[in-house]
Amino acid sequence: MAVDYNTNKKVVKKDVSYLGRDFSSVRQNLIEFAKTYFPTQYNDFNESSPGMMFVDMASYVGDVLNYYVDNQYRETLLNFAEEKKNVYNIAQSYGYKPKTAVPSTVELEVTQTVPAKVDGSPDESYAGVVSTNGIVSSDTGVDFTLLDQVDFRVSSSLDRRTEEVVQPASGTTPTEFILKKRVLAKSGTTTSQNFSFTSAKKFDKVTLGNTGVTEIVSIVDSNGNKYYEVPFLAQDTVFETIENTTLNDPSLSQYQNDTPYMLRLIKTSRRFITRITENDRTEVRFGAGVSDNPDEEIIPSPDNVGSALGFGVSKLDESFDPSNFMKTKTYGLAPANTTLTITYRYGGAVEHNVRSNSITSGKNITFTIDSGNLDSTKVQTSEDSLSFNNPSPATGGASKETLVEIKQNALAFLNTQNRAVTRQDYITRVYSLPQKYGNIAKAYIVQDEQNETNVDGETNIIPNPLAMNMYLLGYDENKKLTSINDAVKQNLKLYLSQYRILTDAINLKNSYVINIGVKFAIITQRGFNKSEVLFNCIQAVKKHFDVSRWQINQPIILSDIAYQISLVDGVASVVPPGQNNPEKQLIVIENKVLTSSGYSGNVYDIVAATKKGVVYPSLDPSIFEVKYPNQDILGEVVGDI
Repeated sequence: MAVDYNTNKKVVKKDVSYLGRDFSSVRQNLIEFAKTYFPTQYNDFNESSPGMMFVDMASYVGDVLNYYVDNQYRETLLNFAEEKKNVYNIAQSYGYKPKTAVPSTVELEVTQTVPAKVDGSPDESYAGVVSTNGIVSSDTGVDFTLLDQVDFRVSSSLDRRTEEVVQPASGTTPTEFILKKRVLAKSGTTTSQNFSFTSAKKFDKVTLGNTGVTEIVSIVDSNGNKYYEVPFLAQDTVFETIENTTLNDPSLSQYQNDTPYMLRLIKTSRRFITRITENDRTEVRFGAGVSDNPDEEIIPSPDNVGSALGFGVSKLDESFDPSNFMKTKTYGLAPANTTLTITYRYGGAVEHNVRSNSITSGKNITFTIDSGNLDSTKVQTSEDSLSFNNPSPATGGASKETLVEIKQNALAFLNTQNRAVTRQDYITRVYSLPQKYGNIAKAYIVQDEQNETNVDGETNIIPNPLAMNMYLLGYDENKKLTSINDAVKQNLKLYLSQYRILTDAINLKNSYVINIGVKFAIITQRGFNKSEVLFNCIQAVKKHFDVSRWQINQPIILSDIAYQISLVDGVASVVPPGQNNPEKQLIVIENKVLTSSGYSGNVYDIVAATKKGVVYPSLDPSIFEVKYPNQDILGEVVGDI
């Protein structure tokens, strides 16, 4: 019993049950409520009574309202959301962008014919350049865009060029050479749209006209200013590519053949983000500011606080909101009084995974040859010789993600937070560095170590919890392992700085290469050509030691090599070689160290490192390499059965 002090009347406090959620529970609670607090006013709870009609109607309304409350709450949870709009919004709030189309990727082989010089070498003055963003088509009508330029004039470890002699029917002097290079291409259609802006609006946005947008290629305003895509508008630094020249970097330009571009971070006020709408269109959203000054310059100062008042002493105690002086450009510059040209690529499907040898038609290709002082007929012949082909099928193309896939991918993205935390995260980041910033073939991470002297004066090696050592190797122009240069390390250092945890220290080091040779002996089956069987065995060993399949600190398991040899047709048995094999191993591994012969010069005791048929790498991270397989893999046939 309570008292209403406004009317001085006693008010009965009624207990209300909030546990009923469905129709039957709400109905029963209403009946119990009526029996408890209105026992004399109403006591006819027969199903046919008029009062029960109102109870049922109230229960119906309660059931509907509870359903919508529960449904709205469920739609805020990614695991249980069912509406497409809600799944898209929650996933993008986690930082994951749904894929409305997945383009296919293919490696194209591009060839050009050039005449031969008098000395029998290719005349590189007739070599041309295929510009980036050129379009080639498959026989099924799928367009592929070249992701990089093809420069036949140069050959390096990053962009290797192969040459094939065109031998005339008579004579021994070559007349032409076929130059070959490889370039990546991605399926989809590239288009541009113009959007005009008048006065600046906070967080202005435009929607692109095509669905299934896979990439924003560029956004440029009418004054030539470029806008940069960022994951969130508060990020004001972006990566930019500059050529590795003496003017841009005098100290690292000596490595421009292996590292043609340098990576750097720049501050930019012109930035944008993209969002996917529920109708699978891409929305481009810009910032809120009208000033292009750096954020750190927009701080309270006499120029924008006190001096601007001019009202005398009476205003000295005026209060100010500090955030008012940080709103000009905090989230980027809003476009105003300009026209933006947005170039983007869209489209992708399973049908884009075309078969091999089907992408042969150049559709929109810019191929230039510096024809000054050259034979015009030969220039025209070289231009007409340009051709494309895909030795391997295109892969990776897929239709848009389902809602279930978006949910799972968004949850995984949330857990990683786009940061490098584990050893695998760092290695994946290293391998994802574009090749134009440096050729990183192998990466390996171990805990750093430091020396500690104890009380007795003995020195112990203990782990250093504050740092890691990352060991790296690259390829030379012949796809042999080599140390990476300082320019690559600089690019990698800058790249990893955006993803590593603040307290992680990483030392970039070169790994060691241990060059080896392999010896084996076999007994062949009768009826097989011994030379042919031996040749096939050597090919099997070559494939086993293919450098692309080996990692730093990977041991050599001798039985695996013997097993691969035993699978070759005509091999009856693998037997221990007779020479320099005191341990009677089935496979003999030898260290190759002569630098004059092109080896690394690293000496390694193979015999001491071999335990129970396994050759272990050194304590210092290293990798085994058969550098010259044609001369370092030796086999012999000791008999047949």
